[in-house]
Amino acid sequence: MTTRSDSFPRRHARTQRFTLGAPRAFTVAPDGSRVAFLRSSSGTDRANALWVLDSKGGGERVAADPRALLGGTAERLSAQERARRERSREGGAGIVGYATDAALELAAFALSGRLFVAELRAGTARELPVRGPVIDPRPSPDGRHVAYVAGGALRVVGAEGEGERTLAEDGSEQVSYGLAEFVAAEEMGRSRGFWWGPDSDRLLVARVDDTPVSRWWIADPAHPERAPQEVAYPAAGTANADVRLFVIGLDGGRTEVLWDRARYPYLAHVHWSAAGAPLLLVQARDQRSQLFLAVDPASGTTRMVHADEDPTWLELFPGVPCWTPSGRLVRIIDEGGARVLAVGERPLTGAQLHIRAVLDVSDDDVLVSASAGEAAAEPEIGEVHVYRVNELGVERLSQEPGVHSAVRAGGVTVLVSASLDRPGWRVRVFRDGKLTATIPSHAENPGMSPRVTFTQGGARRVPCAVLMPTDYRGGAPLPVLLDPYGGPHGPRVVAAHNALLTSQWFADQGFAVVVADGRGTPGRSPAWEKAIHHDLTVALDDQIDALQDLAKTHPLDLSRVAIRGWSFGGWLAALAVLRRPDVFHAGIAGAPVTDWRLYDTHYTERYLGGPAAHPESYAKSSLVTDEGLSAPAEGHRPLMIVHGTADDNVVFAHALRLSSALLSAGRPHEVLPLSGVTHITPQEQVAENLLLLQVDFLKRSLGL
Repeated sequence: MTTRSDSFPRRHARTQRFTLGAPRAFTVAPDGSRVAFLRSSSGTDRANALWVLDSKGGGERVAADPRALLGGTAERLSAQERARRERSREGGAGIVGYATDAALELAAFALSGRLFVAELRAGTARELPVRGPVIDPRPSPDGRHVAYVAGGALRVVGAEGEGERTLAEDGSEQVSYGLAEFVAAEEMGRSRGFWWGPDSDRLLVARVDDTPVSRWWIADPAHPERAPQEVAYPAAGTANADVRLFVIGLDGGRTEVLWDRARYPYLAHVHWSAAGAPLLLVQARDQRSQLFLAVDPASGTTRMVHADEDPTWLELFPGVPCWTPSGRLVRIIDEGGARVLAVGERPLTGAQLHIRAVLDVSDDDVLVSASAGEAAAEPEIGEVHVYRVNELGVERLSQEPGVHSAVRAGGVTVLVSASLDRPGWRVRVFRDGKLTATIPSHAENPGMSPRVTFTQGGARRVPCAVLMPTDYRGGAPLPVLLDPYGGPHGPRVVAAHNALLTSQWFADQGFAVVVADGRGTPGRSPAWEKAIHHDLTVALDDQIDALQDLAKTHPLDLSRVAIRGWSFGGWLAALAVLRRPDVFHAGIAGAPVTDWRLYDTHYTERYLGGPAAHPESYAKSSLVTDEGLSAPAEGHRPLMIVHGTADDNVVFAHALRLSSALLSAGRPHEVLPLSGVTHITPQEQVAENLLLLQVDFLKRSLGL
């Protein structure tokens, strides 16, 4: 008999969704001899240690143990470090990130705001006594210095602890050097604010001035004695932070990098390698035009390498732009209705592949991750594979069905793979195509497996996963729970065991669970992703079309349909209940964006445009406008709104405004405030009880 102490909700929360103990954050030495990575000691241990694997013999050793380095004392995080972890959705502890020199000899990391370095060959670690709290320490490529941010200033110290000094400082609390601004970290995938030059004598450093950004105040209602937190939040249509870039030498010399910042204010990507001049990707505010710029470090002047325009928007991708070792530009582009890889001016892939990211670039080829494109012979629903691409063709490296990614250097490839028939991730090390080692995982086995069918639903062939109760053997149709994210950058239909565990647990409570990735979700084609432009509500249309089509071939009781979701999925769940009570009979909206004017600039304006120029787009996609509450009174359906009071991404005001609008309209609903919880819910008891309360609400609302 399963007790609550070992129930799925408890174990799911305790193990942070069965991710603790799994190896991650791999770095391969340029000679292929070593692989560095992070891993905690067990499936319930949050504290990651830094490990090194001998890629030939397969032996591994600890290079830095956070508990030993801190002497058993508890970690203390600065407000800036907490904010960085929130942007990256980092719920772990100990060493959550590290950076190395070019040879993978020296690693640097921060613990409790203190600076540590580890000699990766020797397996020893030590603290460098510097002014803190330290954020994002990074060794120079030659391993002789470590640069880091402290108190909004960029500082540098010798690798032995000598010569600590400030390289860039403003003195204003609103100005920082070396940190990414909010929208870069939250929406652009750029978590860094400084980059070492390949000769280790100078750096590119971002200067961020938050003075123009509106100030929001996030209080903890459960602790009225505490002062509210001040947050510089660039809501749609309001001012962004002012971002400038400087070349700063170790000798203190400073040169500003010049480009048309008024026309292209977004610094989206920076690449600096020995293969060419520093390379920038800068975007216009409307994200319909962007420039690839090469920087002259001596003068700060820039020259245009390439320019892109798109009538809808230009997507950003991990790993690009960059140079090949021979100095050719590597990009991912939308061309001919497909997302393709281009090297120089030549596209190297076609409509059979939908390129997701560039993983590595060598003299011989480019390593990419990709899913099946529109022209693929087989849809391969939910799969992402690793490919080698060059002028001679395309070779798939990952063979088993599932979701794969890779890190590569020096003839060694670390392949990280998830599949439906195996819990967690399998990490294998290949040298020249031959398996040489496996990096074990200490993650807990969930003790359950998804009973899932991948299919397509509706006229648009929406990718779907249908999960049935483990003990279901046919018979009467089951009440239905839609469990989507349904929006950009958040695919939920993935061929990976652990990704579907929560959906399976809901299925085992007596539901047929449907997960659908409609228009706007990634992985199919540029047109599929961009179909939501100026109208996010098409995401709801696809959920309904898929549901009604699946009911023709699956035992779905369409008289009892509920929907749950978080963030964009929370908005989608509330939208479903409010707009289509004829289809949906209950909904759970977790951390929903209820008024898109309250969400950030880079994300919201990409999809809806500016609120002043396109007020109709905001009104149609809002939950709190008259249109958002337009369902007939007799169609009122139960709605639970769940939101963390400390959320600084989708702020708690979203939930309050929706509740107020519903109250004014006489619409019944429930609000579950999560005191002190941010946009993620790492707290074990909160995460566990949240699942149990959702099931209780669904059963009450559907009369089960």
